Amino acid sequence: MDAKTKAIISHITIIGWIIALVVNGKEKDPFASFYIRQVLGIMLIGLFTWIKFIGIFISIGCLILWIISLVGAIQGEERPVPVVGEYFQQWFSGL
Repeated sequence: MDAKTKAIISHITIIGWIIALVVNGKEKDPFASFYIRQVLGIMLIGLFTWIKFIGIFISIGCLILWIISLVGAIQGEERPVPVVGEYFQQWFSGL
């Protein structure tokens, strides 16, 4: 599986992310790893959607970040999501 495919699959639910993580673990690719880290960060932010009122804005924000990340993966560019993308790369550098 090529790096772009792994990056795109990582955006398709938690199961797709796990598949991309496992497949990328066998043959580490920097491009796929970049998007695996981005999507993990977006999913972790999404956990805060249970907070009343603010959760709506967090959900919308996560959706926007997810779309930006997916478009970057489809275009074959390492494009961190705004505001938090660089942090995701640092925090999850082990992936």
